[in-house]
Amino acid sequence: MVDDEPKILDIVRSYLEKNGYRALTAKTGKEALAALQANKVALMLLDLMLPDLSGEELCRRVRTESDMPIIMMTAKVDEESIIHGLRIGADDYVTKPFSPRQLMARVGAALRRAGSGPVEGRVMAWEGLLVDTENRRVSKNGAAVTLTPNEYRILALLMGRPQKIFTRDEIIENIKSDEYDGFDRTIDSHIKNLRQKIENDTRNPRYVRTVYGVGYRFGGEAV
Repeated sequence: MVDDEPKILDIVRSYLEKNGYRALTAKTGKEALAALQANKVALMLLDLMLPDLSGEELCRRVRTESDMPIIMMTAKVDEESIIHGLRIGADDYVTKPFSPRQLMARVGAALRRAGSGPVEGRVMAWEGLLVDTENRRVSKNGAAVTLTPNEYRILALLMGRPQKIFTRDEIIENIKSDEYDGFDRTIDSHIKNLRQKIENDTRNPRYVRTVYGVGYRFGGEAV
């Protein structure tokens, strides 16, 4: 998130972190460029009126190297500014003042459009667990693991983005299908059943971890 107003940075960062995202902030365009070089970033929230580099110029520079979603946040509310922002590479446009909850919904939608789920045809492996998304096969230490469709979708989703903490609502939105029926009331049951099939110790899981008060993530250290 790039904005020269500390209060806005603090508020939006708080909402992002509550929704399971790791948030990096910058107050200038140059700080943002340095942060992008040092970190793998999935989405940018960009204010247009910055003290050094303009938001428009920063957007142009980012677009030469990345196709990540960019959501512009600005007090410029005239139609020409919005159209110009979209033409130079922004994916969405939020005018100030804005609702943080609405912004979170736009962030989630932009990430879903960018492909937050597993890439088809991809083979993912970590510490003995393998997921072949092309053939929809799962194995652990070479032995096949039989999962229900929802269990498979959850595992492939989490494993496809191991650094992201998914809320229950995000999991539902990403995996629901034609046979979806009240999954929001049974998400924890699916996770429990999945762990019984892939974990050595369900009380201390190493693959599907709970991030208390937020949701679930794949691998890494316990949170």
